[in-house]
Amino acid sequence: MYVVTKRLTQWGSKELGDKGLTPIEILRYFYGDDMYINIAPEISGIPSSWPGYVLEIGSSGEKVRQIQEQLNVIAGAYPAIPKITADGIYGSKTAESVRKFQEVFQLPQTGKVDYSTWYKISEIYVGVSRIAELT
Repeated sequence: MYVVTKRLTQWGSKELGDKGLTPIEILRYFYGDDMYINIAPEISGIPSSWPGYVLEIGSSGEKVRQIQEQLNVIAGAYPAIPKITADGIYGSKTAESVRKFQEVFQLPQTGKVDYSTWYKISEIYVGVSRIAELT
């Protein structure tokens, strides 16, 4: 039979923190020195926030490249969305890919990446690229 003699409580852990213990030391205080702590490398590939302006034909830069790259990943799972060159230049092919994405995901088909399209692309990208899953 296993009996827990110490309980992790908000107040107990705060008190230990106030005494200068690190988070790992606090965990080991409650759970023992033989616990294994795995440290993962920095997470990459997480979509960044909407730039605050609409991406459309004539736009260029890293935000355009990011959307192009994400659309290409999404196109792997949704072949109706055409793949495009991720060159950071928002041209007619990028607009068409965005328009098809908007059609597939029931957004207004403007061919422009506004706030709602940006975050829908981010949401679908996270899902199809599986960056949100622990493996």
